[in-house]
Amino acid sequence: MILRQTREETHEETYDCRDAFADELVRLARADSRVVAVCNDSVGSSKLGAFAAEFPDRLVNVGIAEQDMVGIGAGLANAGLVPFVCGAATFLTARALEQIKADVAYSLANVKLCGMSPGLAYGALGPTHHSTEDLSWLRAIADLPVVVPADPAQTRAAIRWAAETEGPVFLRIGRFPVPDVSPPGVPAFTYGRAVRLREGVDATVVATGTMVSRAMRAAALLEERGVQARVVNVSTISPLDREEIVAAARQTGAVVTAEEAVPTGGLGAAVAEVVLETRPVPMRLLGTRAFAPTGEPGFLLEHFGLTADGIARAVLEVLGLDHV
Repeated sequence: MILRQTREETHEETYDCRDAFADELVRLARADSRVVAVCNDSVGSSKLGAFAAEFPDRLVNVGIAEQDMVGIGAGLANAGLVPFVCGAATFLTARALEQIKADVAYSLANVKLCGMSPGLAYGALGPTHHSTEDLSWLRAIADLPVVVPADPAQTRAAIRWAAETEGPVFLRIGRFPVPDVSPPGVPAFTYGRAVRLREGVDATVVATGTMVSRAMRAAALLEERGVQARVVNVSTISPLDREEIVAAARQTGAVVTAEEAVPTGGLGAAVAEVVLETRPVPMRLLGTRAFAPTGEPGFLLEHFGLTADGIARAVLEVLGLDHV
């Protein structure tokens, strides 16, 4: 049953990061004949149509066979190619987790795993299609960088970095429409480094992917209440930028994390580990803590409090100002 559709009202122009991914992948393929794509019957949802049209002999469609897809990707990497293995994030990570661990990460295969439409993006298709545990699963695997771009510029930069980097990478490519958040004049993506998007002294919101723009809007709402919230965009979940997290805890004294995923093991847990080990402060971890009901993506974000208003409320709660 579809409950209802809700949506945060904004006047920002928004983009589907899969478009940036697909466009950049074609550019990379034109420049490097080693770049190939592997997918699981997801040419459309992975936005690989232009790639398939221009490079029909460099696209391997294995059908609905994710374990084979990852294994084939590892084989192509062992042959000297640079495979971008694309599929819906929930099926890529859940069905092929063993192959990701053994064939890709443990073997240090030069495979670029691309989890498309993660989190709650599949909305009304329900929890079977929601990829909310992928960050937890993949962050636990050694030698596997986990990257979550927040806007088109970060997506393009992260893909270029992945192509140039020897070794395995997991890229989480969002489907939710998002506005630009990358500051002009600053590199859109630097591996292993978080980006401080807004200064603040009262608390820090640490966000990733879809949640970054919402964290920025939350900070604006909090400013109206006299609360100055710092916003940090974490686009590399593993390895985490520990220095920026420690600075956030030490300088602002309170931390709220926001992710379109299960915080247990994901961004929230990663940040909490650093805070606990170095500078314990009050924290709130926002994410999906139960299977979602059935509804459109915007409604599901609201259901879990993953909105600007929800993030702002969490900051007020952690500061003890929710009843002021």
